[in-house]
Amino acid sequence: MSGGLAKTLMVQGTGSSVGKSTLVAALCRIFMQDGLRVAPFKAQNMSNNAFVTPDGLELGRSQAVQAAAAGIEPSADMNPILLKPEGDGRSQVVLNGQPEGSFKARTYYEGRETLWTEATAALDRLRASYELVVLEGAGSPAEVNLRDRDIVNMEMALHCGSPVLLVADIDRGGVFASLLGTLELLRPDERALVKGLVINQFRGDRSLLDPLPQMIEERTGVPVAGVVPMIPDLQVREEDGMSLEREMALRRQGAPGSLSVAVIRLPRISNFDDFDPLARAGLGIRYARDPAELAEAHIVIIPGTKHTVADLRWMKSRGLDRGVMAAAERGATVIGICGGYQMLGELLDDPEGADGGEPDSERGIGLLPVSTVFSREKVTQRVQIRVAAGVAVSGLRADATGTGYEIHSGETCTEDGENAESLLEIARSDGVWRPDGAVGENGQVFGCYVHGLFDSPEILQPLLSSVADRFGLEAPVVRPFSMEQEYDRLAGVVRESLDMDLIRDITGIG
Repeated sequence: MSGGLAKTLMVQGTGSSVGKSTLVAALCRIFMQDGLRVAPFKAQNMSNNAFVTPDGLELGRSQAVQAAAAGIEPSADMNPILLKPEGDGRSQVVLNGQPEGSFKARTYYEGRETLWTEATAALDRLRASYELVVLEGAGSPAEVNLRDRDIVNMEMALHCGSPVLLVADIDRGGVFASLLGTLELLRPDERALVKGLVINQFRGDRSLLDPLPQMIEERTGVPVAGVVPMIPDLQVREEDGMSLEREMALRRQGAPGSLSVAVIRLPRISNFDDFDPLARAGLGIRYARDPAELAEAHIVIIPGTKHTVADLRWMKSRGLDRGVMAAAERGATVIGICGGYQMLGELLDDPEGADGGEPDSERGIGLLPVSTVFSREKVTQRVQIRVAAGVAVSGLRADATGTGYEIHSGETCTEDGENAESLLEIARSDGVWRPDGAVGENGQVFGCYVHGLFDSPEILQPLLSSVADRFGLEAPVVRPFSMEQEYDRLAGVVRESLDMDLIRDITGIG
């Protein structure tokens, strides 16, 4: 293939969390394996799970995952509009990778024409650079109340004339009604773009589905392109809130006698995939909303958040701040990541209203000797990390290294303006090493700004071994993990489950 704009294929769903993001990642991997230069695209994403491009721009985490599956670096063009919910009907708008401000939904939609122009321009740039672009929709295209404001579903498919695969999750029930109802609510020009139906998350014997696929095809006139099974323990995760609710339902118990982890389930939690390496190590993980859920945890983590001050006040209203302090007093390891790191300090000061829209301040939990001053300048950087020399956290070695990324506003330091005992040293794109994070007096409370801290086995293994030894438990083993192998596993299952000849035919790639 050469010359002109890339071919396109779009994945839409009968609703949220039916597996669109994961299916796009699988298709990107499959087409990459088949020798095509392929890229993902989602015009508008709503999520507080974000990632950083090599040039310091933000995009939704799922598009970064899809780019990795395609074997390419992510770019802001893959997700030109990212909405980061802040609560009270407001979201921060990240346009082409950079924050544009915080808006109510009505105000946001008033700028639809500008957003449409930016989104289509981003798609066109991708199509000029690749051979195939796999687009992802959002929610359902059958939400007729949003049709006049659509920039991510059928309007985008019509813009580029893309064939559409419509996906339904059979594990949620009502798959026939979901597919048929969605098609019935589409306009004729929209329905004409739907070239294949996909039944996702099937459990059990495929033959037991018969004659459902045939009935769907006869009733709709659209072929069923395949039935994708539930894939056990898949590490290629969706990013939205419903995905986390499923995580909460599933992650309750680790192996008997294993370390247990309590992650505070903040209302505006962000980047919760930070904790996937802990689950892979066999730790029991509980997402806690009540102080009682912290009582037996060996490790308590306050995660990142889109709105630090508001979520800290939520913690205080539920007594979770006191629960965190009690956990520290009984010897649990307490860790703060990004916003959680800020909360563990003495004071959060927001003179410009950068965190919540209005000038504000709030006393922190007080377990770290630092304070944070927010500013409108936002740090979005990929970083190299190494454990700081002489760090007092038991088990950590000063030569332990890793990689991660920062997405935050504010500067955190001691009240006299100096850095506290640092947990890490980090190097951004300028190559300069600088201190990051802080450690409490006993070495069992610490925090930092770096997302991806636990991805480094050099850091995670000695940390878990030290905590296990302190509680007289068997140390978990952090085994090597390859996300590349996980992408290949996903692609293998999906390739076997879909009629790839049909998909190549409707896409026009031969």
